[in-house]
Amino acid sequence: MTGTAGNHVLSVCVLASGSKGNAIHITDGDTAILIDAGLSAKETRRRMDIRGLPYESIDAIVISHEHNDHIRGAGAISRKLKIPVYINEGTFAAGEDVIKTPHEIRWMDCGSPFSIKGLRIHPFSISHDAADPAGFVIEKNGTKIGLATDLGIANLVVREHLKQSNLLIIESNHDPAMLMENERYPWPLKQRVKGRKGHLANEDTEALLAELVHERLYHVILAHLSEENNAPHIALSSARRVLEGFPAVLSVAMQHEPGHVIHVSADGVVNTV
Repeated sequence: MTGTAGNHVLSVCVLASGSKGNAIHITDGDTAILIDAGLSAKETRRRMDIRGLPYESIDAIVISHEHNDHIRGAGAISRKLKIPVYINEGTFAAGEDVIKTPHEIRWMDCGSPFSIKGLRIHPFSISHDAADPAGFVIEKNGTKIGLATDLGIANLVVREHLKQSNLLIIESNHDPAMLMENERYPWPLKQRVKGRKGHLANEDTEALLAELVHERLYHVILAHLSEENNAPHIALSSARRVLEGFPAVLSVAMQHEPGHVIHVSADGVVNTV
């Protein structure tokens, strides 16, 4: 494969992941979307330029939940590019002060799939301390991307939606020992992070991957790592234990630089540029 997206290939680039901003670019070569827009419009464009992704080609923004690190740039990007923001009503009501007035709002509901041109998107409910938070499945011609970050537990709904993905972007937020030893975090914050509406620990992600791994899972991106309560080598070591013997490539999404563009298809064609 040359790195050009074909009609059964989806290309993914995590522009940023973490508590300071989140944005994921997904395209089939004809349709391009951002899942979350937690960077400024200027920084989003800069990171896309680094990876050779045309900023003006974004067709829509899809929002997972209203926390500032997921919506900071949504309104500005929408207005500048004259593109819609897909969001559920509870999330918009909670985040309207930040998003303000986008170019266009298109309502979505967890559990109800919709299409953006050639991409089929299925939002599903997750457990997080937000109004109506969502994970997503993105599909095109049999190729499936599963995405779930910012969730405290991986319940049956999450597991059912993510199964049989060809590429997974899942949270591996914290190492429990590091979190508990962190003197800068007050006890209520520690309780929030490790609670059912907080964030997945490395061991939770490992258990989830053990259920989701299969022969056609070709890439796993560990996302939303805490800069204070985790480290890439710890998260990778945990996840690697359950992926051994399977074809999945494992990587970590970073906060301060864009990831590589990953091309994936249901046929097992994977390339990273």
